[in-house]
Amino acid sequence: MQIVEFTASSLRFVDSPPEAAPADGFVWVYLDRTEFVRRQAELQAAAQRLGGSPLLDLHVQDLSSDGHPSHYDGTSVYDMVIFRRLASLAEVQHEQDHASAIARYHSLGAGAPAPAEAAVPEAFSRIDSRAVGFAVFDRLLVSVHPAGCYTATTFIQRFAADAKLSVDAASVRNRVPQGPADLVLRLLNAMVDSYLELRKDLTSALEQAQNELLKPDPHHGAWNAMMHARRRLHALQDLCEEQLDAMQEWLDTLRELPLAAYSAEPVVAQQRRDQLIARAVDVTEHIDRVLHHARRLEQSAETVVQIHFAAQGHRTNDIMRTLTAVTAIFLPLNLFTGFFGMNFEHLPLIHSPEGMWAALALLVLIAAGILIVFRRRRYLTRSRR
Repeated sequence: MQIVEFTASSLRFVDSPPEAAPADGFVWVYLDRTEFVRRQAELQAAAQRLGGSPLLDLHVQDLSSDGHPSHYDGTSVYDMVIFRRLASLAEVQHEQDHASAIARYHSLGAGAPAPAEAAVPEAFSRIDSRAVGFAVFDRLLVSVHPAGCYTATTFIQRFAADAKLSVDAASVRNRVPQGPADLVLRLLNAMVDSYLELRKDLTSALEQAQNELLKPDPHHGAWNAMMHARRRLHALQDLCEEQLDAMQEWLDTLRELPLAAYSAEPVVAQQRRDQLIARAVDVTEHIDRVLHHARRLEQSAETVVQIHFAAQGHRTNDIMRTLTAVTAIFLPLNLFTGFFGMNFEHLPLIHSPEGMWAALALLVLIAAGILIVFRRRRYLTRSRR
């Protein structure tokens, strides 16, 4: 568990929750989800002392769950926000290794070889999320992160580096969060930026999967890769919609709060309120951009699937047209040979020495004539690839 005291122009780490929040700042407590479950009594006491109310049992259960969707809920004392951030590459790789080990274990237990995994674009495997929970009081912020979460540590390191490099006190104050809600919005903005950075990789991976699928002889795993991409893009859409709903509900709450809830001074309260609303709107717009991009990619994936079916149908039509033309060419020849193969005593040319050559020439002329007619009517054309 890490505890940070923010003041008007600085921050400092402390070993335990203080007895009271700074007069010109707030306290931030961030910890792993497993530690949150283990130290609930201490956190509830700190929430009562610094925030004015303990966390509700229902909210404690929500914050303890690692599979909870993005969600917002508010009380008269604090707000609870759960936001699902993008998983890091290390987390995704660890989960894939764990799933592979489980599949290998079950396959060995059943006495059968492990099934071969379908080759899927790596970028789509990165569409995985982890729940981060926030309990936002007036002078206290409790954030619950998955184990090894990079969001909180990256933010602290960045702010500490900026504070050391800057010699302008005013600029430092501008970068210091004005309150717990401001800090949460900055963290959420950093989480959404990771989704924005992923868009380029998703577009490139989808284009590669499309090109492979549209080849005349696609790889055996191209279809599985495209289906996997569609499923992951649909999951990304659901994730963004949940994030939008949570952020919109919190934004409505920020707008409905009276100015006195932000500060006792009307001018300062109006500035803080406008700043928080502007940050919340910015986060909402970023989520909306990710959602629109995911929808465009899913439409593109759906389009390439339809093109794939159309291309397969076109190839089938070419084959059937060729077979039909060949059948049509040989059908008169079969009729001709069938006529002369009838078991009658008197048939033309059957007793003539030149009959076989005349029949052969007639067969060639019939076949050539039908072939010329088909060529002129473009029943037989060469496919250009």
